[in-house]
Amino acid sequence: MFPLKDDNPTQTTPVVMIALIVVNVLVFFYQLSLPPASAERFVYQFGSIPAVITGLGRLSAELTAVAPPVSLLTSMFLHGGWMHLIGNMWFLWVFGNNIEEAMGHFRFILFYLLCGIAAGAGHVLMHPDSVIPAIGASGAISGVLGAYIMIYPRARVWTLIFLFVFIRILYLPAGVILGYWFVLQLLGGTTTSSGTGGVAFWSHIAGFVAGMALVGVFKKRSVRFFNPPHREQAYRG
Repeated sequence: MFPLKDDNPTQTTPVVMIALIVVNVLVFFYQLSLPPASAERFVYQFGSIPAVITGLGRLSAELTAVAPPVSLLTSMFLHGGWMHLIGNMWFLWVFGNNIEEAMGHFRFILFYLLCGIAAGAGHVLMHPDSVIPAIGASGAISGVLGAYIMIYPRARVWTLIFLFVFIRILYLPAGVILGYWFVLQLLGGTTTSSGTGGVAFWSHIAGFVAGMALVGVFKKRSVRFFNPPHREQAYRG
């Protein structure tokens, strides 16, 4: 399932979400501008390496750019390729605007960063001796998805479905799409070893759970859980 667009319009401009997308894209273009050796060194300098954070491993002086705990923050803005970047930014684009509106700009950025840190910590907890740098915004964006399923599970989402050789576009509730996505992360996390590279499933899981847990703290008081989308609210008059 790949979400194309939600039918849940906002009434404010998501300036923080747009800024996050711009920053991620700019950092990625900077990565692309580096020679291969320098690009790899950049990932080790600012990526989140579990063994370094837990003290089970060390980086050489030339690869040490930030304190190990700070790498949980810096790693959110690095990506490993075009598809990694586009996939993350697309999910943020589809679901982030509603959550920013539900929280307000300042609380949304705090929420986003905290979810990203929690996601990184979840990956470290599950793979404490891994020496592979974990990078990407997917943990923080998973937190946004966790918040969305708590506030707008009934919002409808135009979704691209791949079923063998068949492709369909369906109009599905967000709760179905995001619940299915979370189950896939659980299956991936329990059946594969993401500590050796690949998809950091436990980062996604931890970010999603953090988003569900923290949304009540960061949302505006006027925003209820399990809301209908704005379109349905407008019809009620």
